[in-house]
Amino acid sequence: MVRANGAVSLRELARVVQTSEVTVRRDVRALEAEGLLDRRHGGAVLPGGFSREPGYPQKTHLAAAEKSAIADLAAGLVEEGDAVVVGAGTTTQELARRLARVPGLTVVTNSLLVAQALAHANRVEVVMTGGTLRGSNYALVGSGAEQSLHGLRVSKAFISGSGLTAERGLSTTNMLSASVDRALVQSAAEVIVLADHTKLGADTMFQTVPTEAITRLVTDEQATADDHTARQLDALADCGVQIAVASLGLTGEPPVHGTGTGPVHQAPAGVGPRRVAPPPGGAPLPGQRRPGVHGGPPGQPPARLAELGLPRGR
Repeated sequence: MVRANGAVSLRELARVVQTSEVTVRRDVRALEAEGLLDRRHGGAVLPGGFSREPGYPQKTHLAAAEKSAIADLAAGLVEEGDAVVVGAGTTTQELARRLARVPGLTVVTNSLLVAQALAHANRVEVVMTGGTLRGSNYALVGSGAEQSLHGLRVSKAFISGSGLTAERGLSTTNMLSASVDRALVQSAAEVIVLADHTKLGADTMFQTVPTEAITRLVTDEQATADDHTARQLDALADCGVQIAVASLGLTGEPPVHGTGTGPVHQAPAGVGPRRVAPPPGGAPLPGQRRPGVHGGPPGQPPARLAELGLPRGR
């Protein structure tokens, strides 16, 4: 499956072979020892993950439910009449499908998939960059794309990547993609990274956004279930990144934009209330009543997973 798809999640492997994730994790560890694949937290990839990138068809099947939950939560951060930039990726494509419901929105993107998702949206203006088409992810890259972003200023940038660590920030496997993503980020007052649990702790070849430039991370609840990814969340919070954790239980709900009353992402059973740090300006995060959010305004200590009652090592 890894050879065919480039990457695969432990959950998908367990479903296909009809066994537990514990068994799959043990077997993946043995396959890594034989040099047949590289483990990633929550999944596995072909060897050489620093430079290898799965193609679009493979990415669409990797952590699909998690990406949907992340997109639901992230869409609630967008207000009516906003101007935002949205980078390339399968998670941002999911976000774009939800942004089609936001009236008066202007979206600047270098992604054909994002533009396609918004093509028939009423009262949503789509501005595409120039550039050269990179077929593996349907994104426009190169000097033409970067030059078209010069002088642009928007409220928020939504961006994804191949890996995210507290030490290095967001990274990707392709130099041209990284360069355009940096230009997208420089145009925004607020940088919001969308990364599922398989990206946390992974470090790839080209840095896109350093940790100190990331305003918020939106991830999924599986990131709190593994000790390694949980430590990454704590470390990111130490750096001032606000972290919103989307539950997989309530995907697909249309968010209420700009009101702080977006989809209420329920905590897993047995998990107590989670502290929420509001973003700058006093506007509450969507789903403020329940989602896990770390980090916070300057001068306040970041919330640890243990303080939030989030489970580890499930």
